[in-house]
Amino acid sequence: MRFHYAESMTTVANYLPLARAAEEMGFAGFTIPDSLIYPKASDTSYSYTQDGGREFLENKPFVESFVLAAAIGAATTRLELTTNVVKLPVRPPLYSAKLAASVAAITGDRFNLGVGLSVWPEDYAAMGVDYARRGKRFDECLEIVKGLCGGGYFEFHGEFYDIPPVKLNPVPTKPLPILIGGHSAAAFKRAAHFDGFMFAGGGPDELAGPIAEIRKARDEAGTAGKPFRIFATAMGDFSADTIGRLEALGVTDMPVAFRNLYAVEEDTQPLAEKIDAMKRFADSVIAKV
Repeated sequence: MRFHYAESMTTVANYLPLARAAEEMGFAGFTIPDSLIYPKASDTSYSYTQDGGREFLENKPFVESFVLAAAIGAATTRLELTTNVVKLPVRPPLYSAKLAASVAAITGDRFNLGVGLSVWPEDYAAMGVDYARRGKRFDECLEIVKGLCGGGYFEFHGEFYDIPPVKLNPVPTKPLPILIGGHSAAAFKRAAHFDGFMFAGGGPDELAGPIAEIRKARDEAGTAGKPFRIFATAMGDFSADTIGRLEALGVTDMPVAFRNLYAVEEDTQPLAEKIDAMKRFADSVIAKV
């Protein structure tokens, strides 16, 4: 099991010292949140809170994911950087590919692109993107990002995007890992064609069903023999039993958060307390696995 530090919606000045501390304490990586805008009003239900509310997001700081990944990459030498998750279909895919390739290149291939669908129609509206058929749009975006980050000339002619033969430089020196986040059957099937799956919002009991569906989809897609990573974020439950059950399910990576990231209140926890929590986890868990 690889452990990643998961901090989100905290004071911007906390990120770099936290990343350096995580690296020193033996964490494998740092997961990076993504959110674009704050709609003044929304009646959309959020998938990851019990009541579907989005109040916890209001006025919380979100640094642009690719910018934060580059900053943490420059401040560290070993940590993996994984977006959790970039809302890919609301962004121009060629530009997303350029950003991902640049971050991967400048960090020495320490970047994993975690991507998903935005649940907010307001994100699509603000970016001038049609909310309808967003799943199909997502599929085209994925193909474009993967193709452009692979090096050489790439062209694409689809329903939503038409790109003549172009290439990016720089590109990663190894294939860019693309991880799919989501809770739907479509997300599970989509993940089977890429490098991993990112799950948020539940423990081993909630994760067993999705992993079974992903395994079935990988068998059907003929990708079962390829390396595949499963990220399962944990908030507060770091018991040996939970970690063992997640490993038994096939979880390879566990981002850990030492506070409730969905709290409505502003994060006022002092930086020193955050680092102390990291150290306790490193001593009691990382050092023993």
